Amino acid sequence: MTWDILNIIGTIAFAISGVLIAIEEDYDLFGMYVLGFMTAFGGGLIRNILIGIPIENFWLQPHLFEIAFLTITIAYIMPNKWIIKWKNAVVFFDAIGLAAFAIQGANYAVSIDAPLMVVIIAACMTGTGGGMIRDVFAGRKPMIFSSGIYAFWAVLVGLVIGFGFIRGSSATFLLLIMIVILRILSVYFDWNLPHKGYKKRMDN
Repeated sequence: MTWDILNIIGTIAFAISGVLIAIEEDYDLFGMYVLGFMTAFGGGLIRNILIGIPIENFWLQPHLFEIAFLTITIAYIMPNKWIIKWKNAVVFFDAIGLAAFAIQGANYAVSIDAPLMVVIIAACMTGTGGGMIRDVFAGRKPMIFSSGIYAFWAVLVGLVIGFGFIRGSSATFLLLIMIVILRILSVYFDWNLPHKGYKKRMDN
């Protein structure tokens, strides 16, 4: 049940995130569906490829494709004044998708007895892969490389779950809420990982 709920939460949140970016970039209806679907399912696809899960498993996700399609359709037919209010909520929906899919990816890796490093990679790729594909398709600098400690929270999820600190559905959802809050705080307060400063100097 926890697995299914995380899948649904992540799918809806990332689908909405993709739609909002598509609206910002003035994509047509087809582009909106493509961006919404790629954001919702891109991370899981990358995870499956990286850790050797048969690619056909990607298509065996009961109702998730229908849920994503319905979510995108509802967002499309919503009045513009509602969408305008939602445009500033991209970070919120992205944070929910990041947290839900990072937890789901880490749990999947643990379920197949993968080593800790693979658990971390699965959490990171599942949580951030969809957003990365979304940003590339939208012609933006991927958020994973530039925005307020983004991938770090997925890595943290992998560590916490990989070391077995999370037991039961209550602790799982508490972790989800914590990661969402930390992600939003990192954007609000502009927290960033260290940068290696480099400026190219040109002789005149």
